[in-house]
Amino acid sequence: MARPEPEKPPTPSPPPPSPAVLVLGRPVTRAEVQRLCERLSALARRAEPGPVTVDVGGVGRPDLAVVEALARLRLTAGRLGRGIQLRNACGELRRLLAWTGLDEALAAPAASGHAPASGHAPASGHAPASGHALGLELGGEAEQREEALGVQEGVEPGDPAP
Repeated sequence: MARPEPEKPPTPSPPPPSPAVLVLGRPVTRAEVQRLCERLSALARRAEPGPVTVDVGGVGRPDLAVVEALARLRLTAGRLGRGIQLRNACGELRRLLAWTGLDEALAAPAASGHAPASGHAPASGHAPASGHALGLELGGEAEQREEALGVQEGVEPGDPAP
């Protein structure tokens, strides 16, 4: 008499992808930017759709190397059809981003229309990084260049006629 085969447990389905989070746990140097972009690309390809969260709480005192890294990370995420959102960004970093004009660039949506990157993750409790939140007025009109007074162009002998 044949024994019934024991039931095999169902094969578990793979876990759903998790959100992409890139943690910057120490000060960033310009030499590390390419490696960070590669890490962001790898994370974004394995993660669920949507913006990549960049936790900047560990970068210490922000400088232009951090700003450059964030700008390059934003470009990398944009090429993948994603945005970025910053988590744990201190006020000094927000001011530096506003001063360089990158606060708005980092807040711009990715080309695919995913949710925009913002200056914070909702749980951080910080205001978004924008010039308006910092009391700065962004934009304005370019000044017109005025002719210098009392300056005449000299002509050297042998110069071709205008």
